[in-house]
Amino acid sequence: MYDPIGKILMNWRIKKVLPQINENHLDIGCGSNKLSKKYKIKNKEAISIGIDVHPWKNVDKIIKDSSNLSYDDNYFDTITIVASLNHIINRHETLKECNRLLKDDGRLIITMIPQKFWKIWHKLRKNYDLDQKIRKMKFGEVYGLNSAQIKSLLKSSGFELINRKRFMFGMNNLYVASKIH
Repeated sequence: MYDPIGKILMNWRIKKVLPQINENHLDIGCGSNKLSKKYKIKNKEAISIGIDVHPWKNVDKIIKDSSNLSYDDNYFDTITIVASLNHIINRHETLKECNRLLKDDGRLIITMIPQKFWKIWHKLRKNYDLDQKIRKMKFGEVYGLNSAQIKSLLKSSGFELINRKRFMFGMNNLYVASKIH
């Protein structure tokens, strides 16, 4: 997302997600890691780590598998997955790992484009979308997930949806979830 439209969209997502982050933060599928960097500027005392399986520029830690992370149980106050859950092949296992890593009062924040927009959106963005252009889509990745799929993944991973907000003229969703106790 280094083209002008991509930068606008990335900043729009960050603007929507940033107020949701508290204390120690993990960003899974961080891409260029702008969310984590902006959060560190906002809250110098907190830990904010951006991880990704692809060696994008500015990633804090490159990982092999987002469902098997080397952090202690109940370590993070907030975990974000911004526009990347659809690129994680083992989504369910990754969300279970998020449940392990989150404190009991922690929050999981996800943004996702619904499937009804993905075909048009990704065709329009094909020449600028680095996932399609450089990294290439892998088997098992999808271009978007609808609300029912997100809710099902959250529930089966031990989360309850506490808020959903549409943004980007209704073409994107912000999901806020907490652990089921």
